[in-house]
Amino acid sequence: MKLRRTLLAVGAIAAASALGLSGCSSGGDAGGGGGKTVEILGGFTDAQATAFQADLDKWSETSGITATYTGTGDFQTAVVTRVTAGDPPDIAIYPQPGVLKQQTSSLLALDDLVDVPAITADEAQGLPDIAKVDGKTYGLPYSVNVKSLVWYNPAAFAKAGYTVPTTDAEMMALTDKIKADGAGYPWCVGIESGSATGWGATDWLEEYVLRYGGLDTYNDWITHKVKFDSDVVKKAGEKFADIALTDGNVNGGGPAIATTNFGTAGNQLFVDGKSNGQCFMMRQGTFIADFFPDTIKAEIAAADYSNVDVFPLPTPTGATTGALGGGDLVGAFTNDDSTKKVLDYLVGPDFGTNGYASQAIFLSPHGDFDTSLYQSKFQTAAADVVAKAEVFGFDASDQMPGAVGSGTEWTNLTEWVTGQKTLDEALKDIDSSWPAQ
Repeated sequence: MKLRRTLLAVGAIAAASALGLSGCSSGGDAGGGGGKTVEILGGFTDAQATAFQADLDKWSETSGITATYTGTGDFQTAVVTRVTAGDPPDIAIYPQPGVLKQQTSSLLALDDLVDVPAITADEAQGLPDIAKVDGKTYGLPYSVNVKSLVWYNPAAFAKAGYTVPTTDAEMMALTDKIKADGAGYPWCVGIESGSATGWGATDWLEEYVLRYGGLDTYNDWITHKVKFDSDVVKKAGEKFADIALTDGNVNGGGPAIATTNFGTAGNQLFVDGKSNGQCFMMRQGTFIADFFPDTIKAEIAAADYSNVDVFPLPTPTGATTGALGGGDLVGAFTNDDSTKKVLDYLVGPDFGTNGYASQAIFLSPHGDFDTSLYQSKFQTAAADVVAKAEVFGFDASDQMPGAVGSGTEWTNLTEWVTGQKTLDEALKDIDSSWPAQ
């Protein structure tokens, strides 16, 4: 997830490369687990870690296997250091696929540990292949997140007489109507994020490259087989411009988009009147609810959705219905019965049924997961987006070389949004920055 990568320090992957990733494989004991404790290392901490451990403890009551989770805010450095030292955990949970793919010489292929086809049979196309290298699967998601959501204020919609669009044509017509009515600004968009300013624009581009190009083209774009300066990426950029850069669609236009923090942009959904900067729609991921005003968060906690709700970002006519998002990927360093069983539980359809599904951060990658276990309406909405998607696209910039995905793409798209470059110039400059292969 791009936000998490920003918060965990983007440079960690570069540090990982510097350390070297050839560490010794801990093949482990292929025999019975023999009452061993399975060690899991991950990057989430605090309440999420507590809930994760509680789910494992509940599962252990019937499985008879003990698993302990340790979370660290510096996961990428920690896992690289331990692998390099020949002391990896039994299982690691990666926030992004970058470091995982760099550790495939030490990680075990999950195909040899669990029944990958059976486990992933109910997952959207694209999810099982996120961490596939040379035909082997080295990681599978235990939880995903979804970005293809549009947030809105039902009370504001009702007051203005607007209805939720279900097609791209309806969404664009509503955009025009809001402007014509003078009720406010159709869209709230902010891509400011300190040194990571611009990542919000990459998400918009990814939404439409995935939809206009389909999964194969999207994946080829990640590896630069499809260039930024290609018709499909230009088409995606032009679609974003139609929504966000058309005069009057966003308060202040491109310059304001680049200086408005991604976390506060949505606050304008909850004000009244154009003079106060009211906006009506915001495309953003499931995590954004944590950034809403305290009054709105209190309403959400009380299951009061009168002032905040979501609808799926509609797909343009003729395009592929896609879901954009990220996920936490589970990899294994040890081959024994206990580790296999823990692994099978974590990436299988039952994880979360022992309590973890109550965490708003969790979304099972499995289409057959019992959504009644979710506590948040937004979890259910996101699950529905994934279930109905033809393809799932894992955040593209998180999979590109760091110099591009968390560097030149951010800066060039920001320069385009602010009018310092044309779209063509920005895309060509990103291509030029791609590391030599």
